[in-house]
Amino acid sequence: MRVGVRCFASLRELSTDRCELVLDDGATVGDGWVAFAEQFPGITPHRPYVRAARNGAYVPWTEALAEGDEVAFLPPVSGGASRLTAAPIDVDDLERSTADLEHGAVVTFVGRARRRADDGREVIELEYEAYGEMADSVLDAIVSEAEDRWGARVTVVHRHGIVPLGEAAVAIVTASAHRAEAYEASRYVIEAIKERLPIWKRERFEDGSEWKRPGA
Repeated sequence: MRVGVRCFASLRELSTDRCELVLDDGATVGDGWVAFAEQFPGITPHRPYVRAARNGAYVPWTEALAEGDEVAFLPPVSGGASRLTAAPIDVDDLERSTADLEHGAVVTFVGRARRRADDGREVIELEYEAYGEMADSVLDAIVSEAEDRWGARVTVVHRHGIVPLGEAAVAIVTASAHRAEAYEASRYVIEAIKERLPIWKRERFEDGSEWKRPGA
């Protein structure tokens, strides 16, 4: 059977963005990784950190594949969105569109592109790459989870492409009747985004660029 493969960010640079594999009937996602790594051995050491998706949803490595499936091999994610945009984020408009007269508490989190990397090097700009087809459904699930759990209204916007220094890369607005629920919903959303949403950050320096390392 034939299945498509997609890669992103650091894995894409070590292999390719798209290709097709011919696998035996009954092959699993893990079998697909093995076949893909035979073509691009440079990805092999990254296996402990990679997650897999089948047709736009995270799946275990034991998931069976079928003819025409698309498998994505995803490096650790960083950042996220309830919608992605290449344009600057209007935080004031985001607040106005989220909160109404029923909401006594509005919490706004803004993550900005900063000048210094964690190791002290000077950053010129950030670049974000997203698996857009999957990002929408994952983010919708995260937002729904937060709204259901804390009874808050949640809106998130994340940039993709180039983000200049000082500009917002991600903005999260949570609104509820009381502050505790708004704070907790905001924290939940950003942590879930960092763990689950397929979007990756590259820091650009004078002497080159690096994908943001896992957990940073």
